[in-house]
Amino acid sequence: MNTMKKKAFEIRDMDLYYGNFQALKQLNIDIYEKDVTALIGPSGCGKSTFLRSLNRMNDLVKGCRIEGDIRFDGEDIYAKDYDIITLRKNVGMVFQQPNPFPKSIYENIVYGPKIHGVRDKKTLNEIVERTLKEVGLWEEVHDRLHRSALGLSGGQQQRLCIARCLAVEPEVILMDEPTSALDPVATSKIEALIQELKTKYTIVIVTHNMQQAARISDRTAFFLVGEILEVDDTQKIFTNPANKKTEEYISGRFG
Repeated sequence: MNTMKKKAFEIRDMDLYYGNFQALKQLNIDIYEKDVTALIGPSGCGKSTFLRSLNRMNDLVKGCRIEGDIRFDGEDIYAKDYDIITLRKNVGMVFQQPNPFPKSIYENIVYGPKIHGVRDKKTLNEIVERTLKEVGLWEEVHDRLHRSALGLSGGQQQRLCIARCLAVEPEVILMDEPTSALDPVATSKIEALIQELKTKYTIVIVTHNMQQAARISDRTAFFLVGEILEVDDTQKIFTNPANKKTEEYISGRFG
């Protein structure tokens, strides 16, 4: 299915250590452009650690060390001279808990573009309208843009955080269990949104929800104790996995 697709990320022989503890072992995976790649597996098996490596969030963790080859658009993102600011602009992140800044809805969205030097009021207004429409929030909030984002519901806050991520025009969106703190209605809205966004963006999502992975992803990687046991088209992983442990996990026999 993906033979014609361009690779956004290519990861080869990746090891990650916290001090002397090896958290990720010999990971090999390609992440294709404009696909949704789901990372599944039991808690504590390295999914979020891997996700945070893709935009170097783990640089903030003391004692974290990465070996191997991680390339984004063909370039080694851990090279000495690689620009982290550009990487984080191109590879955005949405967290488990919605985390809007304690500012207005408007200021949440223009925060990133302003950091990257956009000052023109008309341009900023256009970015706010475009991104809120992209996440399906414009109709709900266009008359209260200058009120606090903290007054929004949890689901609205998470969509705002996605809009904030889109405001700097990333290529990739990393999502760490973006619906685990939300109710079923808000969850289905985020899932529908992910399906729309993948026409423009590459999405990598960590999820504990098997049904969610099956519903929204094109490819799935199964993590177990710091290793990727299997990565393949989602339909194949869920209907005919190659690894017995994948099958046991998906069918609920452990994890």
